[in-house]
Parts: sequence; structure tokens; C-alpha cells
Amino acid sequence: MNITILSGNDWVQLLLYFAVLFACVKPLGSYMARVYGGEQTFASKALSWLERGIYKVSGIDAEEEMNWKQYSLAMLGFTIVSFIGLYLILRVQAMLPLNPASMIAVTPDLAFNTAVSFITNTNWQSYGGESTMSYLSQMAGLTVQNFLSAAVGMAVLIAMIRGFTHKKTENIGNFWVDLVRGNLYILLPLALLWTVLLGSQGMVQTFSSYIDAPLMENIKLDEKKDDKGVVTQKADTITTQSIAVGPVASQVAIKQLGTNGGGFFNANSAHPFENPTPFSNFIEMLAILMIPASLCYTFGKMVGDTKQGWAILAAMTIIFVPLVLFCTVQEESGNPKFTTLNIEQSAGNMEGKEARFGVINSTLWATATTAASNGSVNSMHDSFTPLGGFVPLLFIQFGEVIYGGVGSGLYGMLIFVIVTVFIAGLMVGRTPEYLGKKIGAFEIKMASIAVLAPHLGTLIGTAIAVMCEAGKVGVSNPGAQGFSEILYAFSSAANNNGSAFAGISANTPFYNGALGMVMLFGRYFVMLPVLAIAGSLARKNTVPVSAGTLPTTTPLFVLFLASIVVVVGFLSFVPSLALGPVAEHFNLMK
Repeated sequence: MNITILSGNDWVQLLLYFAVLFACVKPLGSYMARVYGGEQTFASKALSWLERGIYKVSGIDAEEEMNWKQYSLAMLGFTIVSFIGLYLILRVQAMLPLNPASMIAVTPDLAFNTAVSFITNTNWQSYGGESTMSYLSQMAGLTVQNFLSAAVGMAVLIAMIRGFTHKKTENIGNFWVDLVRGNLYILLPLALLWTVLLGSQGMVQTFSSYIDAPLMENIKLDEKKDDKGVVTQKADTITTQSIAVGPVASQVAIKQLGTNGGGFFNANSAHPFENPTPFSNFIEMLAILMIPASLCYTFGKMVGDTKQGWAILAAMTIIFVPLVLFCTVQEESGNPKFTTLNIEQSAGNMEGKEARFGVINSTLWATATTAASNGSVNSMHDSFTPLGGFVPLLFIQFGEVIYGGVGSGLYGMLIFVIVTVFIAGLMVGRTPEYLGKKIGAFEIKMASIAVLAPHLGTLIGTAIAVMCEAGKVGVSNPGAQGFSEILYAFSSAANNNGSAFAGISANTPFYNGALGMVMLFGRYFVMLPVLAIAGSLARKNTVPVSAGTLPTTTPLFVLFLASIVVVVGFLSFVPSLALGPVAEHFNLMK
């Protein structure tokens, strides 16, 4: 197989992206720390009256804190109400306004899957947005949950951070206050800015009806009958094409900033109305990682040691960058089957990619979106080479902690930090501690549940799907590729990513139900242990630094942490990866 070296243009685009991304980390991270700390910011001067009004109308006492069980119940109760509200909107959308294309009600199994998907910040889509959802469903249903599910993830992270900073107390904050502040001062202002930027690039934002455009050449359809003589297609002449439009820019802005990923259109950000220019492509990719990366600095600020935040960000980055380069090289090198047939591929593997973006912008997006639990796409991941597609799948299976979702990525990485200091403590024979808090048996048990729950959801769901007829019937590709499609689907659901390998008919009662249940399992069997750890840590006093305290800001610890993430991911999924993308790669080499 020929290995292509990255071009100068590739390096420039990669370096520019990372330079802008990391330039945002400190200012945005510092701002978010002030927001969650209740300090004054430029936004609070303009919006504090609205925050107070929300508390007053909702009956929320902003000064009252919660223990971890109360925080969890508030989070779960809010989630249940969100699910019911979104499910009902989808089921009765045919009777609601803002439905210019006269969309019918969403079926019960698809409504269940979609509602679960958006409340869990997964945004898995078993439907085509422009052919299934009304404008009201897109806005009042899906876009609203893009804000709320992202803010819930950030709230849980902040509660965990308070577990490290609070001493001898049961309290870890107020869920409702964290939810309101995350939306009001962070997500809404950023989404407004991004909506304006995207609209300036020509992204559609309208309530107008779909546009009927005349075809340059009419299409004649002949009458067709089945074996029994029943007419399956009437003779007709098609003279127009219906072009879907709608309030796109406002949904795309928060889908990227909130690491939601659900597209207004079926083709997601490969659609020119959802991603019209190189600049829109760049700022959408920037939005995917901007908040998750900046939250690392927020963590450092809130615990009083910014080096801790930089260390975690460094651990994420040293895993991310090599895999981005590996994926890009695989795609630049082209399809290995074509190589064995001596077919020239000067542009690399362009199957499933937009010519206007090329390989580098496709692979950077694919790796960013799967590392960040975003799930949006500007190319089709199933059309990547086997080893190129292996990388997005691997990022998901690492547990969505390499930057990860807003909030969820960092609290997932903090779980790995706890595991790392525990292992290091065993190696040197000392009680493990992190940020002055001793890590005991309870924290390790909860961390184990949080790490293993998504893995169990992935593997059990995949096993059931490949063994039952309802799971196999939806797969259009045989062999290793078909297995990869099922494995990717359940990996995506269990880790709340939402992207897909495609090639699988997921809009069936089996997949809608199974993937929906796995999404719930992967979201809340991580969140609840995280909150339990936060409550346990908050009750403890800090211990002074001693000669035996493990430094957690050194290059050695950063490498150790990154190694733990990689080893756990590989050990959990090596057999399944060998049966999927690795086996397909060797099949193509024949």
C-alpha cells in the first residue's frame, strides 16, 4: 500500500485550526469559570434581570444548594419532562403550526428514538430532517433540546468540580441555577454569534415554504406493475423539484456549539444549505471543539490551579493529534483496492466526500466530531478506507473523553484521572489522592461503572443485533463492513455521539428501540456515578501535599493518563475492531 505524505496545504490547514482553537481556550474557559462561580461578567450586566426573573417565575431559590441525590433527582426529573414534551411534539406535529410541507406525525418508535436521542445529547437521526420534521418540530423540539441537553452535561461537570473544591459538606450546587446560567450566559450568546456568522455565509434561515423550482429537463415516468399486475408507479411527467429550506442557521449554530450534531437536512453538514462555504466549514469545526477544550481551563480556574486544566487538555491532545494524522494519511493514500489494481488516486480517497472540502477538511471534521461526541458530518464515514474509518470509531469507543461533549467529555476524563491516580497509588504503595482529596473504594467503584457502562451498552447491543434477524435485515453490506456498521451504530449510541457508518436501515422498530435504550444507558449510567463521586468528594476534607503526593501536572502524569485511556479503550474493543475495520482492510489488500 502506498503511503501519502501530507502536503503543505494540509499542514497549514491543520495548524491554523489548532492555533485558533487553542487561542480560544483561556478567554472562553476563564469566562465560563466566572459564570458558574456566580461572578460578574459582561453578559451578566445585560442578562442578570432575566436570570432573576426565571428564578422568580419558576420558584427557584438560587441560594439553596443540593446534595448529590437531590441534584440527580432534579436532573432526571428535568430529563423526563424534556422527553415527554419532545415526544408529544413529534407525535402531533401534523396538527401544529409552522408545517408548510404538511409533514405527518412521526411514528411511535421513531418519536421515541428521536426524543431519547436529543435529550441525551446524542442526536442520532434515523430520519431525514427535511422529509420528516416540520419547522416547529425542528425549532421548538430539536433545537430547544440542543440547548438543554448541552447545559445539563455542563451542569453535571460543574457539580463534579465542586466535589473537589468543597470541604466537609453534602452540597454540590444547585442544578437549576447551573442549568440556567449555562444556557443564558454561555450557549445562547455564542449561538447567536454563530447564527449571524453562518447566515453571513449564505446559510438558509427562513420560515418560507419549500421552493418548487422548474427542472431544466422534464423527467418522464413510465407506468410500472408488479408480478400480480398491480400498478406500482403511474405514468407521469415531473416538471419541478421541491427544494427544502427552513430555519437552518439557528439550529446548526447550537448543534455544533453544544456538541449535539443533529442536522436540519439528512446530509447534515455535507449539504450546501447547511455548510455553504470554506469559512462556514471552518467555524463549524471550531465550534465542535471550542467549548469542550475551553472547559479544561474552566476546571483549572475553579479548582485554583490552572496547570491541572492544561495537563488534562494536553492528555486529550496527544491522543487526538496522532490519530487525526493517521486518518488523514489513510484517506490521502486512497482506496487500497484501487492501489492493487494500479488505478491512480491523485486526490486520495474521495468517495463520500465533498470535492469543495477535499480529504483534509473531511478527515479533520470526522475526527473532531467523533472525538467530541458531536456526531455531525461533512462526509460519509462509511466511505472512508477501512483504517481511515477505524479512527472515528476508535475515538467514540475511547468513551468520548478526547475533548468529548460539552461537560460530558471533561467529567469522563476526570473519571479516567481518578482511575489513573488510583493505579499510580497502587504502584507506589500509597493512598491515591487528587487535588487534595483521597480517592477511596467508593470513588473507584463509581468510576468503574462510569467507564464500563458505555462499553457494555456497545458490546451487548452489537451482539444482540448480529444474532437476531431484525438486526441483520437492516444491514445492506455483507461481511466485515456490515459488522462495522452495526458496531459503529451501537458505539455511537452508547457513547452519545450520534454519527453513523450508514449502510444500515436504522429506522425500524428494532433499531429505534434498541439504540434508544442504549443511549439512555450510556448517558445516565455515567452521569449518576459522576454525581455520586462529586457528593462523596465534597464530604471529605483536603489533605496537605506531602512528599508522597503524586504530581498531576507533569509530562509523566499526562502520558500516564493518555495511556490509561488508550489501553482501556483497546482492551475493551480489540476483538470487535479486528472483526470489523481491520478485517476489511486486509480483505481489500488481496
